[in-house]
Amino acid sequence: MQPGHFTLGVCWYPEQWPESRWRRDAARMREMGITTVRLGEFAWSRLQPARRQWDGDWLRRALDILHENDLRAILGTPSAAPPRWLLDEFPDLLRVDADGAVSAFGSRRFACLAHPGYARACVTVARKMAREFGAHPAVCAWQIDNEYGCHDTAQSWSARAARLFRRWLRLKYRDIGALNRAWGNAFWSMEYADFAQIEPPRATPAGNNPAHLLDFHRFWSARITVFNRRQVNAVRRHAPGRTVLHDFMGFSTGFDHFALAADLDSAAWNSYPLGFLARHGGDGGDGDGDDGDGHGDGENNARQKYLRLGAPDHAAFHHDLYRACGRGRFCVTEQQPGAVNWAAYNPQPLPGAARFWTWEAFAHGAEMVAYFRWRQLPRAQEQMHAGLLRPDDRPAPGAAEAAQVARELAGLPAEAFAPAAAAPVALVFDYESCWMRDALPHGDAPALAVYLAFYAALRRAGMDVDIVPPAADRADFTARRLVVAPLLFAPTDDFVARLRSAGCAALFGARCGSLTAECALPEDLPPGPLRAALGLTVLRVESLPPSFKMPVAWRDGDGDGDGDGGGGDGDGDGDSSGENHAPGAASHWREVIDAHDAQILAAFEDGGGAVLQRGDFFYLAGRADARLLDAVVARALRHAGVATARPPAEMRVRRRGELLWFFNYGARPAEPHINGEIILGETPIPPGGVLALRPNGPSGTGRPGT
Repeated sequence: MQPGHFTLGVCWYPEQWPESRWRRDAARMREMGITTVRLGEFAWSRLQPARRQWDGDWLRRALDILHENDLRAILGTPSAAPPRWLLDEFPDLLRVDADGAVSAFGSRRFACLAHPGYARACVTVARKMAREFGAHPAVCAWQIDNEYGCHDTAQSWSARAARLFRRWLRLKYRDIGALNRAWGNAFWSMEYADFAQIEPPRATPAGNNPAHLLDFHRFWSARITVFNRRQVNAVRRHAPGRTVLHDFMGFSTGFDHFALAADLDSAAWNSYPLGFLARHGGDGGDGDGDDGDGHGDGENNARQKYLRLGAPDHAAFHHDLYRACGRGRFCVTEQQPGAVNWAAYNPQPLPGAARFWTWEAFAHGAEMVAYFRWRQLPRAQEQMHAGLLRPDDRPAPGAAEAAQVARELAGLPAEAFAPAAAAPVALVFDYESCWMRDALPHGDAPALAVYLAFYAALRRAGMDVDIVPPAADRADFTARRLVVAPLLFAPTDDFVARLRSAGCAALFGARCGSLTAECALPEDLPPGPLRAALGLTVLRVESLPPSFKMPVAWRDGDGDGDGDGGGGDGDGDGDSSGENHAPGAASHWREVIDAHDAQILAAFEDGGGAVLQRGDFFYLAGRADARLLDAVVARALRHAGVATARPPAEMRVRRRGELLWFFNYGARPAEPHINGEIILGETPIPPGGVLALRPNGPSGTGRPGT
C-alpha cells in the first residue's frame, strides 16, 4: 500500500485449505489482477498449538508462494481469536456482559481485554510473528488484531475490568469527594466513601448515572488503545518500515478510533453496504420514516429501494471518517463481494455492485480495496458468506467484477491517482458525543443517524466532505469555508475560540453545547460555551415520537431555490423549487429557544425558532428531516461563499485531482449534467454505474449540476 496508488487485495486463509491448493490460489489471484493478500489474523492455534510450541513453517511457505507470484501480504496478529489452551491456562480470561453473562469458547472475541495474562499472550504472539516474518519480502503491512468491538465486545464487566476501572477513576479524580461532585452522587444517595465501592455500570432499576456510564466508556476506550499500542510496539521493533494498521468496523462507536489510530500508520475498515442497510436502514437507523433522500417514504421502502446496492452515504461516510483517522491514509481491508451471512437478511448484490463499491472507495482516497474473502468456506460460522470463488472453486460473480476493476485500473491516466484536495467543508465527528447520547438518549435519534443525516445533506449538495475530530491538534479550521458540527455535546472553550478565529461559517445541530464534560447540564444553560457565539439560550427541550412531525416555515420568505430534498417530488428527478414549495419539518427533538442575540430564520408552527443565525454561525433547534436539512445546508454553504450545484437525485459525486467521479444509486440511468472527457464508464450512467470525467474548462473547474 502506498499513498497515491490504487491496488486490489483479497482475504486469504491458507490454514483453512489443503496446502495443495495454495500455489494455484496465488496464481489465480495474480491472473485476476489482485496484488495484495491479507492473511493470518485468525491463525493463532495453527501458529502456536500449545504454550511452548511454535509452528511458523506453514505460514512461511504460504508467504513464499505469495512472493513467488509477486503478491504482497498484509499479515495480521491473531489476538481476536485466542486458542483453547490459553483459556485452560487462564480460566478467568472470559469476557463478561453487563448482566453478568460469561462468554464461552467457540467463537472469536470471547476474551476480556483487561485480563493481563491474555494481553501478555497477545503481545508475545505478535512479537514471535514479527521476529519470524517481519523481514519477509512479501510482507508490506501488519494488521493489529481484528475489528475491536465486533459483536458488541468493546467493553467487559469482569472482575479484573472492575479493578482496573477503579484504578483508572482513582488516577483521574484522586479524591472520592471529587468523583462524587463530578458525578452528582448526592442524588438518590449514590455517594461513595471509597473508590473500592465502585462497580462498572450494571443493570439498575432506574438506569445508571450518565456520568458513570460516560467514564466507563472513556476507561474502555483508553484500555483498548493501550491493548493495541502494545502489539504495535512489538511489531514495529521487529518489522521496521512496514505499514501498521487496524481494521475498524462500520457503525462502530464503542471506543475513540481517532485515539487508537494515532499509533498507526494508516487506518483501515471493513465495508459491507448491504449488511449495513439491513441493520441500520437507509438513513442511519433513526427510524424517522425518511429514507435519507428526501422522499419520506419510510424506512422499509428505503431498505427495498437500496436493497442490492446499499444506502447512498453509508460507505462514503466511513471512507471519509477513516481517512481522517488515518491522517489522510486508509484502505478497505474487507469489501463485500456477494451476500453476507450475519445480517437479518442477506440479499445478493446488484450485478456490478462490487465494482461500484470498489471505485467509490478509491474515489474517496483508499489506497487498497481487499475483497472478503477469496473462497467461500463450506463450514463453520461464516459458511454462508460469499467470496470471489464458490466453495467448489468456481468463480462467483464478484470475481469477474474484481478482474474488471483490475483491467480498468491499468488503463487509468496518472491524474486519477492524484490525492484529493482539502475540502472546503469539514464535518466535526466526536466519539464522546456518541457516548453522551447513549448515556442520555432522552428519546433523541441515535448519534450516528444524526451525523449521517448532515453528511448526506452535504453530499446531496454535491460537496466533498472532510471529517475531523474536535481536538486542536487535528482540526485546523483556517482553510475551511464551512464547519458543520451535527452533534457536539461538550465543546471546549478552546474549540469555540479556534472556530471563531478561523473566520469560517459554522452550522451546529441540536444539543450542541448541551452538556459539560461530566455529562451535566451547563449551569448557564445550553448551548454552554457556544452561547455567546450563537446568541441564543436553550430554555427547554422535548422529545417526541419519530412519527410526529413538527412543520418548519421560513420567516423571510426567501426560499433558496436549491433545496430540492434530494429528490423533490419523489420521482427521482428533483424539482429545485425551494423551501417555500415544500417546507420541511423536524422530528424526535425540539428545543425552545431564547433568541436574545440571534435572528430566527425559520420557525416552528408556534413561532419558536427552528433555524437561527448570528453572524457566520447557524443553529438548528430540532432534528431536521432531509428536505429541511437540505435547505439549511444550502443556506449555510451560500453564506460561506461555497459554490454549489446539486447533482441529479440519487447521484453522488466526488472530486479527486482533476477528475469528477459520479456514482448512480438510483434505479434508472442518469446523466451527470456536465460536459467533459470520459475517463471511465459511460453516459447515461446505469443503475449501480460509475463515471469518471475530466470536466471541460481550465484546471477542471466544472462542477456537477442539474
